[in-house]
Amino acid sequence: MVSIKDIAKHAGVSISTVSYALNGNSKVTEETSKKILAVAKELNYVPNAAARTLKKRETRIIGAFLTTFEGAFYGELLQGMKEELNKRGYDLVICSGTQSHRMLPEGMLDGAIVLDRRFSDEELILHANRGHKLVVLDRELSHDNIIQVLLDNKAGATFAMEYLIRQGHKKLYALTGPEGSFDSEQRLAAARQTVERGDPELDYCELPGNFDKASGTAAAKRIASEYDGPVGVFCLNDEMAIGMYHGLKDTPYHIGEHVHVVGFDHIDIADFLQPRLTSIDYSERRWGSVAAEQLIRLIEGSGAEHERIYVSLVEGESVGQV
Repeated sequence: MVSIKDIAKHAGVSISTVSYALNGNSKVTEETSKKILAVAKELNYVPNAAARTLKKRETRIIGAFLTTFEGAFYGELLQGMKEELNKRGYDLVICSGTQSHRMLPEGMLDGAIVLDRRFSDEELILHANRGHKLVVLDRELSHDNIIQVLLDNKAGATFAMEYLIRQGHKKLYALTGPEGSFDSEQRLAAARQTVERGDPELDYCELPGNFDKASGTAAAKRIASEYDGPVGVFCLNDEMAIGMYHGLKDTPYHIGEHVHVVGFDHIDIADFLQPRLTSIDYSERRWGSVAAEQLIRLIEGSGAEHERIYVSLVEGESVGQV
């Protein structure tokens, strides 16, 4: 790799003069600057970003760490982050996998937004202890260098279960998310509490899910196999609800008539399903934007605060009265 020392040798000037010229410093005359830039171009010089980062102690780059990119959920979330960061002079890189975790300690990022189960709490605390600035979307951690921007999962799950109960449903299912998922655990805990507070005659069952369509399809087939009357189903995300639609399409049982479904996330496709899906709604773009805003506040020391993203129930025809 060509260095500024090589450029200095070819141009017959000092290393500091080359540095000034490459950075547009007025200490170098226009003629000398043109000469140095021409030599740099001839030698195919590429600036060493790592060395520059060490000198300035900033990259103006933020990492968004995700467990997966699958599903319709992530596009709006990431767009919200990108728009807010770009307004403030930062760029966004998307990171996934354990190897990408090195980008924080190696100084490639000015901070990170984490929605990644593969980051342990202990690892994040270690990074925070070293001075790295973090926003977490998927857990509760207490540290001066960590800000939480969380969905109000418990409120959303309560809305969903209470709505099914108000519609007269006595047989209730909850289709869970992946093991270890903060959102799944929060939603499931609230669903259980709502049932426990309700009519003692409620019949409640939990089915394993993985926040994907396949697990929704599998759950639908099980519900169909043991069907003995109208059931209400709270799918802990919309992807699984969509899978449930698919799983029931070749059975005698219809969404909104026999199987009554509430999802969570209100992704765009939910409004185009037939019947239209009842779902817990919030703005993924706003969630991403708020996370980015609070991270920059944390980095710049301008009063970052924990935030909670509020949710609401959007009614569709996937739930009827019984």
